[in-house]
Amino acid sequence: MNKENNNTLIWFNVITIFPEMFHAMTNYGLIGKAIKKKIININLLNPRNFTENKYKSIDDRPYGGGPGMLMSVKPLHLAIQHAKSISKEATVIYLTPQGKTLEQNHIPQLIKKKKIIFICGRYDGIDQRIIDDQVNEEWSIGNYIITGGELAAMVMIDSISRLIPGVIKTKQSIEDDSFSKNLLDYPSYTRPKKIHNMSVPKVLLSGNHEKIRLWRLQQSLGKTWIKRPDLLKKKN
Repeated sequence: MNKENNNTLIWFNVITIFPEMFHAMTNYGLIGKAIKKKIININLLNPRNFTENKYKSIDDRPYGGGPGMLMSVKPLHLAIQHAKSISKEATVIYLTPQGKTLEQNHIPQLIKKKKIIFICGRYDGIDQRIIDDQVNEEWSIGNYIITGGELAAMVMIDSISRLIPGVIKTKQSIEDDSFSKNLLDYPSYTRPKKIHNMSVPKVLLSGNHEKIRLWRLQQSLGKTWIKRPDLLKKKN
């Protein structure tokens, strides 16, 4: 099991019954590279490994009846305690539609936590006693339902990690992101200059950096006004 590395800038522990879902994320792309550089660490814990029954079952029927199953207290509790033994003073986050909806302006505060334990729910959720006793915060990635917390955990890990120094090479890339300034991104173009009767805007070929900056700002404002006017209200 992984132990804390003092040089790692942020440590994620993910409690999931499907650790295989994280294989691509932890081995490829910017997140995979950041793990290899020990900038971030993602430790996967399967609550099935903390069961005491031969079937390794981690769910049971809810009291009072209902159509689905709930993840049980004991294996989740043991998995959380194990994660806490690895990452002292970690914040425990349960991923649920009932949680606070994640927005870009929340990311800097999440980075400051340094150590996060994500609980990925499945079935019809988890026993309320885990939420009452172990969970510090509840977060959602949007007003829709997905089959489990794993995808939500990946979204949060990705959005947090990309703002960690060293994960993305250029600071400018981060500063120019959509939502970082409550504006959508401006249109971007690469070679060739003309294809299928469509040309790159002349201003981008002018070499005049001030004109290019103003054009991009104008495009961002226009796109935001048309597609996401709510962001402009936040900006004001």
